[in-house]
Amino acid sequence: MTEPTDETYTGDVTPGGDPDVRDLGALRITKLAVDPEMSNNCYLLTCTTSGAQVLIDAAAEPERLLPLIGEAGLTAVVTTHQHWDHHRALADVVEATGAEVVAGVPDADAITAQTGVAVTRAVKQADVVAVGDCSLEVISIAGHTPGSIALLHTDATGRPHLFTGDSLFPGGVGNTFGDEAAFVQLIDDVETKIFQRLPDETWFYPGHGGDSTLGAERPSLAEWRQRGW
Repeated sequence: MTEPTDETYTGDVTPGGDPDVRDLGALRITKLAVDPEMSNNCYLLTCTTSGAQVLIDAAAEPERLLPLIGEAGLTAVVTTHQHWDHHRALADVVEATGAEVVAGVPDADAITAQTGVAVTRAVKQADVVAVGDCSLEVISIAGHTPGSIALLHTDATGRPHLFTGDSLFPGGVGNTFGDEAAFVQLIDDVETKIFQRLPDETWFYPGHGGDSTLGAERPSLAEWRQRGW
């Protein structure tokens, strides 16, 4: 199996700017920021052996996403959660590619209603989304929305890579908009399903802004819980 060669990747992208590409050997990650106001991250994942591709969050600007996808097309678009800023290009991308539409079970109906695009596969904890010969494990993280999901890939060296949507960022968990019960659910899920399970070297890729590692964020967990929202 090809070893990762990602020395130049930073994950620092800006709307309107160039994508950043990370080569994990069997999987290539292309990170693109869209929409100057919301600065959403979209992640194109490519299996380097089969050429199969999956897009995480068709957030906006299909005129930039579709050339990035190219003639290889998409097998699936995964929407990490139901909020409007994460699926504004979903209809255009699915129309152009015929991709399967994947989302977490509790958010699937809302995404269909908001976009007019049927979620063709509603996923839950421990389900697997294939990217050609590679795989993404679904981790359900309730709180930011009821059906938010994270997606876990482990590279050839055993290092985990986690796509967290708006559930986890450098510096804290996602916003729960004043709902204390939702915040407790979110911080509990993030702590038990992510930090207690995965090692410090886990690199995570959020729905907005720069990346981080679990090791960099772990010392702040107690502070986040006390701070709340």
